[in-house]
Formats: sequence, C-alpha cells, structure tokens
Amino acid sequence: MDVHGTVAEGFEPVREAFVRNFETLGDRGAAVTVYRDGQRVVDLWAGAKDVDGGADGVGTEPWERGTAQVVRSATKGVAAAVPLLLHQYGELDLDAPVGHYWPEFKAQGKERVLVRHLLNHRAGLPLLDRPLTPREALDPLRGAEAVAAQAPVWEPGTDHGYHALTYGWLLDELVRRVSGRGTGEWIAERIAAPLGLDFWLGLPDAEAGRVGRVGPVEGAEPSGVLRARPKRSVTEAYDDPASVTRRAFAAIDPFPDHNDPEFRAVPHPAANGIATADGLARFYASLIGQVDGVRLFDAATVERARAEESAGPDRVLIVGTRFGLGYMLHGSASPFLAPGSFGHPGRGGSLGFADPETGIAFGYVTNGFRATVTSDPRAQALVRAVRSVVLG
Repeated sequence: MDVHGTVAEGFEPVREAFVRNFETLGDRGAAVTVYRDGQRVVDLWAGAKDVDGGADGVGTEPWERGTAQVVRSATKGVAAAVPLLLHQYGELDLDAPVGHYWPEFKAQGKERVLVRHLLNHRAGLPLLDRPLTPREALDPLRGAEAVAAQAPVWEPGTDHGYHALTYGWLLDELVRRVSGRGTGEWIAERIAAPLGLDFWLGLPDAEAGRVGRVGPVEGAEPSGVLRARPKRSVTEAYDDPASVTRRAFAAIDPFPDHNDPEFRAVPHPAANGIATADGLARFYASLIGQVDGVRLFDAATVERARAEESAGPDRVLIVGTRFGLGYMLHGSASPFLAPGSFGHPGRGGSLGFADPETGIAFGYVTNGFRATVTSDPRAQALVRAVRSVVLG
C-alpha cells in the first residue's frame, strides 16, 4: 500500500496504524489528519478515490490530498457549531422554547421543547410517523414541516435518544428562523470560508469531481482483539420494524443513495456533509484554538459544547451514550482521545473530534462504510495511535 503525506516526528505510530487499516480492516480509500495546537502534525491518504468501479471491484482513480467523501453523521458536529455560535453572538437563547423562533413547531404539545433539547437529543422527536420519500427529502422545508407536525415519542426533556435524521431538519429550520439562512449556507459563509475548510453541506457542482464514491466494505477485527458482537437487545431493536430504533433510522424510506448527485447537492445537517480529513480536523482545531489566526469557539462555548447534557441508555441506540450540546462525548459507545474530548462519528467510519486539554483535533474519512454506528475499528485504531503519542 502506497501511503502519501507526512507525519511530524513522534507521530509515526499513526502512520503504522493507518497502513494496518488497509491490510487488515478493509479500508480501500481513506485519509487521516491530526492537528495539535493549531498545527497539522499528521496528514496521510492512501488507496482509491472510489470504493468500487475497477475490474476487481475497487476503484482505480487514486485518492489525492484533496479527495473528499460523504461523512454521514460526522456532519452533525460541524452543523452543531452553528447554533452554538449564534448563541455566542447573542442571537439565540439555548433555554428558549423552540416555538419562540419557529411558531409552527408548537403543534402536538411541543410548546415546552427548548432549543437545547434539539442539541442534546432530548426533544423526543427521533422519528416520523410517516417517513419522507427520497424525493420529499430533497426539499429541506418538507422535512421541517414534518418534524413540526410530529408528536413527541417521549416527554421532551425527560429522556434522550439519538435523533439520527430528524436532527438535520430540526437544526436547519431553527437556524433558518434565527439567521435567515439555512445551515449549509451559514457554514459556507461563516465557517468554511474564513478557515479555508474543505467541507460542504450542499455540494457545489464545481467541487463534485473531488468527491469519491462510497459503499460497504468488510474487514477483520484487529489482531488480538475479540470481535465485538452487538448485545441481543441492540440487534432486536434494529431488526424490529416497529421499534423506535428502526423507525428513527427510517425517517427517510428508503434512504437515498449517498452517491446520488441530487442528494449530495441538498443540505441535510444530519447526514450528508462532505469533507476531507483535513476539513474535519481543521474545523475541530478551530473550535479549541487558533488556526491561521481564526478561532470559532470562545472558552465558554467550548465548555458549553462538552458539558454533559444527556447520559445513560439511549432510547434509539439502546447502548449508553453521552451528549453535550450537539456533540457526542467520550465514552464506551464513542471513544475519543480522553474524557474531555468532544466530537461526532459518522455511521460506517468517519470521525472528527477535539480534545482541549491536549490541543488535539482529529479527522478521518473513508469511502468504505462498515456496519458500525458510533465506534468504527479503523477510526479507533488511529485514535489509539494518537493517544499513545500524546498521552503515553
């Protein structure tokens, strides 16, 4: 495997783990970037741009430094910065009812749903009684109308459960009502442009040639590590069409093809952001410190993002999860670098996070989706390598 890019002195274990991901864990095309104190210390890429397409079923066009991929729910971490920044700027009250900004949202007894409940997954709105079709999902306003009309599954604020897809419509319409712009437009103007980020929520035609095709892959578990089998309760929840779990992930039914140009072009802040590994890592680096003179979060917003808001058994994911405001927190379901880390994985592999105490910001993207939701073995192998370098 030809690995391209650079690692700073001392970070060689990350390169070694990256190579092993291709040798044993099924990676076909991937990249990883790490920043420390605002400086890039790891920048690696390898494999093919497309997961498929060649004679052997693997893409033949090589992955380049600027290759980007759909990052699924890692999108949520970037999107979450928008309401937090609006709060930081004094334009959004996290403790106000959502209906204060979005009157139609009050329907079906949701008058007391707070803005923070949308971010900490306590709104009770993880599913739609009538899922959207792929065609309907191309209209973000249709999704907003659907969640506004939906009755909560549980009393808002009393419990938490991962809002896998509805998170995107909830967040996007809130941002639109407060700022007059959708989340994708806000990110492009206020986050991506100042930082020079390779991140798009709503892919422009001009950038489409940089984005590879994604698809499922399989791979062995790391040598010496027992294969982690889902608990029976988790498996049953995903298998049961009537379960909250299954219905949450089926809020769009059937789910659109991630390779469909129409789907990529429409902003969905829960699931279809497109990024390079550097784009994810650079974004998280700018949350906790300056990157080329630009810093997004002040110290209070960093603490707000990573203060625990929800913890324990997740009504959707079944396993125990921890959330701050818009971000997953370090824990058994989504291990990051250390207890103070915050970020967001993407179902199937991608991962971005920041750790303020060490100054580390991390981004991993891949074109090969594995059957993982929050803790992919390839991303975790890279995180362990970073941990070995900075924490010993």
